[in-house]
Amino acid sequence: MCGIYGSTVYYNDDIVRAKLARVHFRGPDHSGFERIDSIILGHNRLAIVDLDPRSNQPFTYKYLKVVFNGEIYNYQQLKSKLKVLGHTFNTDSDTEVLAAAYLEYGANCVDHFNGMFAFVIYDAKAQKLFGARDRLGKKPFYYAHNGLDFEFGSQPAQITMNRQVNMDMQAVHEYFIWGYVPEPRSAWQEIKKLQAGYSFIFDLPTGHFKTEKYWDLDHANLNSYTGTYLQAKAELKGLLKDAVNIRMHADVPLGVFLSGGIDSSLIAALAAANTKQIKTFCIKFNEKGFDESVFAGNIAKHLKTDHHVIECDTDEGMTLIEKFGEYYDEPFADSSAIPMLLLSKYTKKYVTVALSGDGGDESFMGYSRYKWLNMAHQFFNCPLALRRVMGGLIKLSPDYRHKLIAMGISTTTIDMLYALMLGGLEYSWLQQPELGLNVPFMDILSAEKGSFLQKMSAFDTKTYLNGDINTKVDRASMAFAVEARAPLMDHRVVSFAQQLPDNFKFGKGVQKRILKDILYQHVPAHMFDRPKSGFTMPFSQWFRYQLKDYVLDQLSLRELKNIPGIDAQKALDMVHDHMAGRWNRFPQIWKLLVFKQWLKSQKSSALPAYQLV
Repeated sequence: MCGIYGSTVYYNDDIVRAKLARVHFRGPDHSGFERIDSIILGHNRLAIVDLDPRSNQPFTYKYLKVVFNGEIYNYQQLKSKLKVLGHTFNTDSDTEVLAAAYLEYGANCVDHFNGMFAFVIYDAKAQKLFGARDRLGKKPFYYAHNGLDFEFGSQPAQITMNRQVNMDMQAVHEYFIWGYVPEPRSAWQEIKKLQAGYSFIFDLPTGHFKTEKYWDLDHANLNSYTGTYLQAKAELKGLLKDAVNIRMHADVPLGVFLSGGIDSSLIAALAAANTKQIKTFCIKFNEKGFDESVFAGNIAKHLKTDHHVIECDTDEGMTLIEKFGEYYDEPFADSSAIPMLLLSKYTKKYVTVALSGDGGDESFMGYSRYKWLNMAHQFFNCPLALRRVMGGLIKLSPDYRHKLIAMGISTTTIDMLYALMLGGLEYSWLQQPELGLNVPFMDILSAEKGSFLQKMSAFDTKTYLNGDINTKVDRASMAFAVEARAPLMDHRVVSFAQQLPDNFKFGKGVQKRILKDILYQHVPAHMFDRPKSGFTMPFSQWFRYQLKDYVLDQLSLRELKNIPGIDAQKALDMVHDHMAGRWNRFPQIWKLLVFKQWLKSQKSSALPAYQLV
């Protein structure tokens, strides 16, 4: 787990060091760069496997140079195969295996990797750069290509340094809808994200850059599983056990993020079966309705883990808010990033690697919205005219939740409702909300094949899991040099989940049915007899009470007028509605606060001026 950088643009040594220093927190164990021909390759290393300096990067393997961020979990098995094929190895690192696999399989090497990764290989013989990003987008990869030169990094601040860039207003609108900038865009016109499941080749002599998709969700095999439920449960458990096992290999201390929910408890249970008294970590909030630490504690006690509880209060939350832009670079408005930062900060005192339960809700239909939208799906058989009449009547209610219901049932299609709902549904404070809704993968929701549940699951996997969850966890964990590994995002588990019938995942009124049944083999079911709760911050209360003065100062009418893409007066009305308790607007307030902080960081930095276009 590291920070990578590279460029065909010439920069002097001081600038290259500054670009690496900007993300030093991603890899504090070693930092270095090399100039090879016309290329600069740099790396910040967080040493996880083979701690010896021989595995520092940029890594040389024959005529290849490699910079690599992530882990190849099956590297030992792959190494054995490559040895039989005649390859030799001088380290115990997965980086060397990655390089040898490229020599053996070429661009198809990615098909042999089970892992999370973003890497670039300089092939001196072919005079090209080859790189790839993992299937589900766990690791970030940003790049700039102007038709001749190529520059890349783990975070966009490495690329914007010493470069004139322009804000992408399309991306700004997308951010205000989704709370993040969906791939392949970034917040800047000149910088893109390599899409998850894609590889690329950059040809040095011509400057030609080409991307290619090497993996996608297997839409062709939806509902293709022909076995019984009991067979599927046994097969899935085998996959999950192996996914956990291969992620527990590390030459540094390892633990588990344990929220007390289904997914993290399942991962903790499988991990605890592999080692003696594994360490587990959770967050505690003092605000009623947000603290799940007691549930996590009960699970930890049952599993006999070495459990640690981290308390989050307003002051510490505020400190992390002020540092937010440094770690996230782009506008990013998932408020659970704050407790994730705090969790990573304190976890680092005990371990360097932590397993997480990320990915279970998307593949196994766990979000509460799946239940409500699946019920509402039948309602959309009613004519639109009738639904709009009903919406008009419901809208008369003073309760903001009723107004949102009215907006929802008046939407033309259930597909569009799902997309609108993910962004907050009510967009009167945005100048051009339609711009933010025109993002990739919307076609998944309107596809002919598959149930609506399957469409929501696939859409979230390609968008929310990739752009939100993975970004949140990567930046928060790497801010404190912690490597987060997600067994439920093993591509074998994701593909298997797609093949299962809906009722194996969401059956008999039970969401994540098959995961729960596997979990209940390790932890009693009654310990989870409570409503589902997300990993969220008590911002709704904080903004109305503890942080009220801060919010009103930061989002005054004068300040709001400096934020592009919004109607300042309507945004201010929205803030006042929240303060008065008329409408829970904390997600929108947080989006505005984050964007304002990001704008300020761009203007106050030592980088060239950022332009609005």
